[in-house]
Amino acid sequence: MTTASRPSLRDRFDADRPLVGMVHLPALPGAPAADGDRDAIRTRMLEDARRLEAGGVDGIILENFGDAPFYPDDVPKHVVADLTALAVALTDAVDVPVGINVLRNDTTAALSIAAAADAAFVRVNVHVGSAATDQGVIEGRAHETLRLRDRIDADVAILADVHVKHATPIGDRDIERTAIETVERGRADGLIVSGPGTGRETELEDVDRVAGAVARSGVDRSVPVFVGSGVTAETIGDCFAAGADGAIVGTALKKDGETTNPVSEERVRRVVAARGGDS
Repeated sequence: MTTASRPSLRDRFDADRPLVGMVHLPALPGAPAADGDRDAIRTRMLEDARRLEAGGVDGIILENFGDAPFYPDDVPKHVVADLTALAVALTDAVDVPVGINVLRNDTTAALSIAAAADAAFVRVNVHVGSAATDQGVIEGRAHETLRLRDRIDADVAILADVHVKHATPIGDRDIERTAIETVERGRADGLIVSGPGTGRETELEDVDRVAGAVARSGVDRSVPVFVGSGVTAETIGDCFAAGADGAIVGTALKKDGETTNPVSEERVRRVVAARGGDS
């Protein structure tokens, strides 16, 4: 594969409007909240993933959610090693596409893990531009990410956030212009529009603006727009009506709607049913 070709993110999912569930990992060894039990982490991951798949999701994102406070853009090697082992176990255990997100913004690690584990895509929180976050200023490294993907011949799609949650864009960054630059200049294969934080509702106006900008721009029509936070059984229909092509859901799929709780298969089925349309 070369940087001249764009992997089709739509083709990775067996659904017209894919619903992607989150596996939020507990703290990994070395993180402040870790208890050092790798077997327990693996067991929890697989239990959550199997409930997501049984409930009907079309894909899963694996994320080191419990590792706060996060390294800005370069996690230690032991984190990469643990995440790679977990990612391999996950891709072996499920039949839906798996994505990798290494918080806060270590795309080199995410892409390398995805290639080694035969994952389908990565999530990149800051792909172009820069953002002020609780980890400091994070700068997009699209130039490095695209060249690394080509260099290691990784058939891995890039799903990039536009004005990512838990962050403030630096400079006069209009969301429509940022979306187009993320695709045209950053060569992302898909876009994510989120609310201000984990589990917080995404503004439908932002979804409409990004989807409309992509449609008007003449960029590759295979580039989908995902809603990245706050999606529930009650709001998922509105997200698609606003122009979204897919949704990433975490908190709403957890027991009692708490982000750190285990996945509830019943709650997964409820959101999948509310999506309607394809299965």
